[in-house]
Amino acid sequence: MTNRRIIITLLALTCALPLLASAQGSAADYARANSINKEYAGLTVNIPGPTNWIAGSDHFWYHKTVPGGREFIWVDATTLTKRPAFDQARLAAALSDASGKHYTALTLPFTDANAERLGRTFPRPGGLQFINGEQAIAFGLGGYNWTCSLTDYTCTRGEKMKPQSRRFFPPPPYASGANGGVAVDAGIYPPPMMANEPEDGLEDLVPYRPQTAQPPSARPQPPPQPNEKPSPNGDWIAYIQNFNVWVRRSGDKTGSSLSTDGSEGNAYSLPTLAWSPDSTHLAAYAIRPGYDRHIQYVESSPTTQLQPIAFKGPLYRKPGDTLPIAQPALFDVATRTETPIPNTLFPNPFNLTPPKWWKDSRGFTFEYNQRGHQVYRVIEVNAATGQARTLIEEDSKTFVDYRPLVPNPTDTGKYFRYDVNDGKEIIWASERDGWEHLYLYDGVTGQVIRKITNGDWPVRAVDYVDPVKHQIWFEASGMTPGENPYYINYYRINFDGTGLMTFTSADGDHTVSFSPDHQFYTDEWSTVDQPPISELRRTSDQHVLLTLEKADDSKLLAAGWKPPLIMHAKGRDGKTDIWGIIWQPSNFDPSKKYPVVESIYAGPQGNFVPETFRPRGMPLAELGFVVAQIDGMGTNNRSRAFHDVAWQNLADAGFPDRILWHKAAAARYPWYDISHGVGIYGTSAGGQSALAALLWHGDFYTVAVANSGCYDNRMDKIWWNEQYMGWPVGPQYVKNSDTVNAWRLHGKLLLFFGELDGNVDPSSTVQVVNQLIQHNKRFSLMEVPGGGHGSGGEYYQHRLEDFFVHNLLHVEPPLWNTKGTEQQ
Repeated sequence: MTNRRIIITLLALTCALPLLASAQGSAADYARANSINKEYAGLTVNIPGPTNWIAGSDHFWYHKTVPGGREFIWVDATTLTKRPAFDQARLAAALSDASGKHYTALTLPFTDANAERLGRTFPRPGGLQFINGEQAIAFGLGGYNWTCSLTDYTCTRGEKMKPQSRRFFPPPPYASGANGGVAVDAGIYPPPMMANEPEDGLEDLVPYRPQTAQPPSARPQPPPQPNEKPSPNGDWIAYIQNFNVWVRRSGDKTGSSLSTDGSEGNAYSLPTLAWSPDSTHLAAYAIRPGYDRHIQYVESSPTTQLQPIAFKGPLYRKPGDTLPIAQPALFDVATRTETPIPNTLFPNPFNLTPPKWWKDSRGFTFEYNQRGHQVYRVIEVNAATGQARTLIEEDSKTFVDYRPLVPNPTDTGKYFRYDVNDGKEIIWASERDGWEHLYLYDGVTGQVIRKITNGDWPVRAVDYVDPVKHQIWFEASGMTPGENPYYINYYRINFDGTGLMTFTSADGDHTVSFSPDHQFYTDEWSTVDQPPISELRRTSDQHVLLTLEKADDSKLLAAGWKPPLIMHAKGRDGKTDIWGIIWQPSNFDPSKKYPVVESIYAGPQGNFVPETFRPRGMPLAELGFVVAQIDGMGTNNRSRAFHDVAWQNLADAGFPDRILWHKAAAARYPWYDISHGVGIYGTSAGGQSALAALLWHGDFYTVAVANSGCYDNRMDKIWWNEQYMGWPVGPQYVKNSDTVNAWRLHGKLLLFFGELDGNVDPSSTVQVVNQLIQHNKRFSLMEVPGGGHGSGGEYYQHRLEDFFVHNLLHVEPPLWNTKGTEQQ
C-alpha cells in the first residue's frame, strides 16, 4: 500500500470515529467538576424545609432557602396568616452575645423540631420548639439546652442536654387521635426487635453498624440501664439474680425466685421481662448464647501514637453463625409457678420480638421470625393456660421482608401491625397477593376479615390509624396510571375498604404533614426536574388554602445546571418499565458523543434513583461523560415479583434490565455513546455490583470503580445477607460471590476500601485481591488508612474521576503531583 493510500485510509477511519465532546477530561473540566456544586449552592431559593406543627394548635413553622441562608416562617392554618417566625436579626444578636459565637440573621443554628426514625415522627433532641404560648423558643446548641424570649430577645443557656440512647423508640405517631381517635386504645407495634442477644437482651431496633470501627476505649458508652422492673400496680419488683427471674415486694430487701433453670448458658434477660397490666403475671425470655463473632482490626496510622493499634471490633455476626436462642416463659406471681411454653411454633428463630401483653391481661403476643426468613408468625400465649397459638402467619418461597414498613424509599421493609380495641382486630401488612397491601384480621379467631387496600400497586407507609372512625391514612405509589411508579401519594381509606380519598394530585413525589387534629395538611411535591411547590390544604375537601412556597431555580439554570433526564424502558420480561435518570454536563452539546458511566446501588432494601428535586450537579459528568442511575429488578418498592429477582441472586443486580435500558437510551439519544463500553461505580452493595458488572457482563461494562464492597455475602453482616441470600448458607452464596468468581474479571478495575470499615468487613476486599492475584489479573487498589465504610472522601472522588478519564475517555488526566497542578 502506498503512503498516499495509507493516509487516505487513516483519514477515513478518523472520520468514522465518534465525535467526542471537545476537551473532555481537560484541566478545565476537572476545575469545573470539582467546583460546580459550590457554584450551585444557594442558587435555588424558596425551597421549603419540613413542616413543624406546634403542639396544641393549628400553627406551624418551617424554614426556606434565601440568598445567604434561611428564613423562618410561621403560619396559622385557621386564619391563613403567614409571617416571619421571629425577628431573625435581633435573635442572632442576642444569641451571639449569650453564646460567644457569631451568628447572623440568615445563619441561625436551629434544627427542625421533629425527626423521623423508623417512620415515626418524634421530637428531635435539640430541635427548635415554640414554648410559653409561642412567646419563646427552646433549642439545643453546643450540647446545652437554650431558651430565647421572643418578647425582649434575651437568650439563656440551661442544663446540658441528656445523651440519647440508640435504643430510644418514640411513641407512636397516632398519639393524638383525629376527631376522637383514641390511640391509647390501640397499639402500634415497633418493628421486630431481637430478643435473643446475650449482652442486654435486645438488639437495636434497626440493624446498626458504625461506619468506622473504633477501639473499645474510644466507643461511646450507652446510658446506664435499670436493673429491675416494678409491676404496674407498684406492689412488686422483678429482677434477675443468679441468671433467674426473682420478685420481691416493694420495700422488701429479699425476694424469691420464679425460675430455677437459669444458668450462664441459659440466662434470663431483664429487658425481656414484661409484666401483665394487672400485675399477676410475668413473661420473660431465657437466652441461650450464640457465637459472638468480632472483626479484628489493625489501625496502621493512629493519630495518638506511631505504632499500629490492633483491636477487636463490636459484635458482628455473619451468615451461618450460631445465633442466641430465646425461650419464652410465663410466671404466676402469686403462686410462684412457671408454665412452660413449648417451642413447637417457634422452633428455629432468627429472632423473637419482646412479649407484648394485651391490656386486659388475657395473654401476650410475640413475633417469630424463622431463620431463613420464609416463615413469620404472630404468636399469642394465653395467660391462664400458657397455651400458644398462631394468630397471624406469613410464609414465602423466597423471603418475608420483616423489616418495618417506613416512608424511606432507600431503606424499608414490609412489616406493619396495628392492634385495634386491644387486639380484637388487627391491621396487618402483607405481600401475599403480589403487592404490599393492608388486611384486617379478627384478633380473636385469627382469620382475615377482609383485604383493605387492593390493586397492582404497593402501600408504602401507614401514617395514621383512627380506630374510632375506622380509617387508615397511608402512602402508596403506582396507583395513578402513567405516573412514575415510585412517586409517593397520600390517601385515606376505611377499614372496610371503602371511601378511598386522595390528598395529593400533582404529578410528582409528595411529602405531606398533617396538623395534630388532621384538619389541615401541607403538601410539598417535586420531581428531579421540577423544584418544590408547597401548599396548605384543608383535609375535608383537599382545597388549597394557601400557596406556601414555589422554589425558584432560575439562577441555578442560568449557571448552567441541567436537570436530569427521566427515562423508562422495558426490562428483561419485555413488559415491566425500568426507570432511571441521566445526568448531563453543564456544557452539554447534543451534537457530540458522550461515554456513559453508571452509578449503581442495587441493594434490595430500597430503590435508589432520585425522585425529588436536588439542586446539585454530577461532578463526574463535567469531565465529558453522561451518568446514569437505574432501578433494575431486584430492588424494592414495586411488586413482589420485581423484588424477588434478588433472592439468592444478588449477583444479578438487575443487570439484564440495566443493559436493556442503556441500549434503549442509546437508540433514543444519539449522544448516548455505549459503543466502546460502559463504566460503572458503586459503594458497599454498589461496590459489589460494580465488580460483578465486570465479572458477568464484561462484554458491556468495561471499567469499574468499587468501594467498600461486600464481595462475598458470607463475609458480611448476618441480617442483610441471610434476608436476601437465605439460610442455611449453601451453594447460592458461592455462585453469587465476586471473590470466588474473580477469575472472570474483564476490563479495568479500581478497588477502594477503608482499613477500619465498621459496616463491611474490610477483609472482604482483601480476599478479592488475593483471588485476583492468584489468577494473574491486573487491577488497581487503594486502601485508606484509618478509613471507614465508603471512605476516601475527595481523594476517592479524584481517583475515580482519573480512572474513568484514563480508561473510558482514553485521555491522560493532569499530573497532579506536578507543581502547579495540585488539587486543593
